[in-house]
Amino acid sequence: MSSEMIKNAIIRSTVACVIQRNDHFLMVEEARGGRQTVFNQPAGHVEPGEGPMAAILREVQEETAWQVTLTDYLGLYVFHTPEGLTFHSHGFIATPDVMLSSPIDSDITATHWLTLNDIKALSDAGRLRSPLVLKRIEHAINGRCYPLTVIHE
Repeated sequence: MSSEMIKNAIIRSTVACVIQRNDHFLMVEEARGGRQTVFNQPAGHVEPGEGPMAAILREVQEETAWQVTLTDYLGLYVFHTPEGLTFHSHGFIATPDVMLSSPIDSDITATHWLTLNDIKALSDAGRLRSPLVLKRIEHAINGRCYPLTVIHE
């Protein structure tokens, strides 16, 4: 097996979080090298020695400066990119608690509280980071979730 095949065979473990306040969702805007920025939930990679719940709490704080409380688990989303990469993305639901004064990651150009219609318009314009962004929000709205106790960290 070539080194490129081995690199692509690695499964990347990621986390993402749907955070809702009234009828708005917390989104991050990222510059990804294209002509336009893209939008995502707070999300990122699970680091060595970390479980998914610890990872998402860290990622939310790093990307948005919000401290949140996890309430539900949306499940494991398996995503294959056109380039042949595989991601296992753990989806969570959280409620916002406190906005901290800490700086956000330099990869994030801005944070926004957007309505579902705003997010659907971004999807129609091809500005969501992945198709999982809208899918996770729809699952959260429809109550398609599990208790956090299904994860054993």
